[in-house]
Amino acid sequence: MFTERTSVGLDVHARSVVAAAIDGVTGELFQSRLTPSFDHITAWLRDLPGPVAVAYEAGPTGFGLCRHLRSAGIRCEVVAPSKLHRPPGDRVKTDAKDALLLARLLRIGEITSVVIPSVDQEAARDLVRAREDARADLTRARHRLSKLLLRHGIVYSGGGAWTGKHDLWLRTEAFAQLTTTAGPTIGVTFDAHYDAVLAVTARRDRLDDAIEQLAAGSEFTPLVRRLGCLRGIGDLTGLALAVEIGDWHRFTGRSIGSFVGLVPTESSSGATRAQGAITKTGNTHVRRLLVEAAWHHRRPYTLTKTLRDRWDLAPAAARARGDEGNRRLHARWVRFIERRKRNTTADVAIARELAGWCWSLAVLE
Repeated sequence: MFTERTSVGLDVHARSVVAAAIDGVTGELFQSRLTPSFDHITAWLRDLPGPVAVAYEAGPTGFGLCRHLRSAGIRCEVVAPSKLHRPPGDRVKTDAKDALLLARLLRIGEITSVVIPSVDQEAARDLVRAREDARADLTRARHRLSKLLLRHGIVYSGGGAWTGKHDLWLRTEAFAQLTTTAGPTIGVTFDAHYDAVLAVTARRDRLDDAIEQLAAGSEFTPLVRRLGCLRGIGDLTGLALAVEIGDWHRFTGRSIGSFVGLVPTESSSGATRAQGAITKTGNTHVRRLLVEAAWHHRRPYTLTKTLRDRWDLAPAAARARGDEGNRRLHARWVRFIERRKRNTTADVAIARELAGWCWSLAVLE
């Protein structure tokens, strides 16, 4: 129930903030255009009939304003934009109308707030997302180089790509064959693409080192070690799950799959129920990590040295829980294969259940 006297909606942008406030006693509407200065916004809020509650949409401006207002004793909620209820017939969208809509929805309690991460958690999340960006950049850089060679009929057939042997082939045979076929000018293009691959690889490796250090000695370490009892979840994946999800106690083993968009869409009416592809809502990064980790459970379950080393760092209860989860998830893979399910469909189903096992380890006392 809304208990404050005045509800405030803020439409926050990089260079301006549009504010709308509704006095619940008199019904008076206050509107203003403010600067992005936290002190300016706080001073304007102090002049309103109190107490005051504030809401603004999550976006690129981050959570600094929310932290500042909360430290000043003002309740502030950051709203999930995808959960806002907008009139379907409203075709006029302005900053002032958005701010007023937020103020009204806040007063009647029709907003869905996002969890505000701590400063340390947000810094760690930025680190793992930077590593995700480096992974995507490396894939693009490698594709540019390999497709340059492919356009000139040069294809590597000596084993796996992007290994030491493949790198030697690129620098010697592939370069020589390319310049012979297309002339020396193409060598400049090859060098540019090859240098890009080396630069992004070095950036990715630096981020991996930083993530390993953070996973081994930070507030997230106990959780990362418990999650590491499951196959496919090393330091990188474990830390990413820890900082992206934050408070695991918000969920249950069943609801966490919905948070990461791994549950099927549904359109039901009366006695008719139709389910479709997964919703793909929520945290895209977490969903991708879970789908990748689920593939590890397809192979027969054995206690490898890598998994045993991770188990040595985890509590006994987490090891037992992880062993149970690993056996269960592999058995699920076996049943899907016996039923001739498509691998991609089966993997998503395993990823949804893997999310539940991760939750059970995260909340393990």
